[in-house]
Amino acid sequence: MSRFKLSIPLHFQILLALIAGGIFGYFLPEETKYTNWAGDIFLRGLNMIIVPLILCSITTGVASVGSSGNLGRLGLKTISYYIMTSLAALFTGLLLVTIIKPGVGAELGFVAPVEEISVASESFGQTLIKIIPTNIFEALMKGQMLSVIFFAILFGFFITRTNAKARNTMIDLFSAALDVIMEITLFIIKFTPLGIFSITAKVIAQQILSGNDVGEVFSRLGLYFLTVTAGLLIHGMLTLTLSVKFLGRANPIKHLKNMVTPLLTAFSTSSSNATLPLSMEAVEKNDGVSNKIASFTLPLGATINMDGTA
Repeated sequence: MSRFKLSIPLHFQILLALIAGGIFGYFLPEETKYTNWAGDIFLRGLNMIIVPLILCSITTGVASVGSSGNLGRLGLKTISYYIMTSLAALFTGLLLVTIIKPGVGAELGFVAPVEEISVASESFGQTLIKIIPTNIFEALMKGQMLSVIFFAILFGFFITRTNAKARNTMIDLFSAALDVIMEITLFIIKFTPLGIFSITAKVIAQQILSGNDVGEVFSRLGLYFLTVTAGLLIHGMLTLTLSVKFLGRANPIKHLKNMVTPLLTAFSTSSSNATLPLSMEAVEKNDGVSNKIASFTLPLGATINMDGTA
């Protein structure tokens, strides 16, 4: 006699964890100190694999693309797409803010001195120069993503310029390392619901324990919240959906369904970098995108394509 096995999809587990974490944090804020460790361990686990994942995936992707002509075409298409979506996000945000004016008349009491931002005093040229690392091991240690990406692209490109024996050895080495990292990723993904529960409970509990009424905070930030939500919905459901349909020539509904797990994780952690391993897994396994394309475009996009921020 066969056993009945209840299997809940991961995205439903994450959704339930979000709801349960919110309820737990609201009604039992003091007790969240016993569950905070789970969210901390989950985020540390994801952050642990980001730098090696980006290094190995981009190096493998660039080396697998082949000739400099193929790399140039892929790079041009990728950067052009990121610029196009970023401009669309900027236009959407400016339009909504001009129409809704969410900050007019709002007195939130959030007044704090702003320290001088060193990046703001640098020219665009200086910023570009600093992308080139003086010490790649220091860049890896400090998680300087743009420097890591620059080195990975350079390293992957010059792998293709070596002799066949060296080229095949290096590609096999980085491909094997990437396979190991993805296996670690799959292991960490299993604990996503527990991590999301802990993170959500902690955030809600912090508001309660600091004396803030969650409902009051949402009401005071109501117009801002609605503006941001409207912007995300327009960009996600219109701009990106049309790009998937006409540029990617794929089914937008199917793609959205395939990306539910990374989207819920991104919503909970507020980090595109932390969600990168899950995005790569979903794109390759569910959408059927080739590893060499996903390995190049996704790490680059997680670092420079900030549509939500725009």
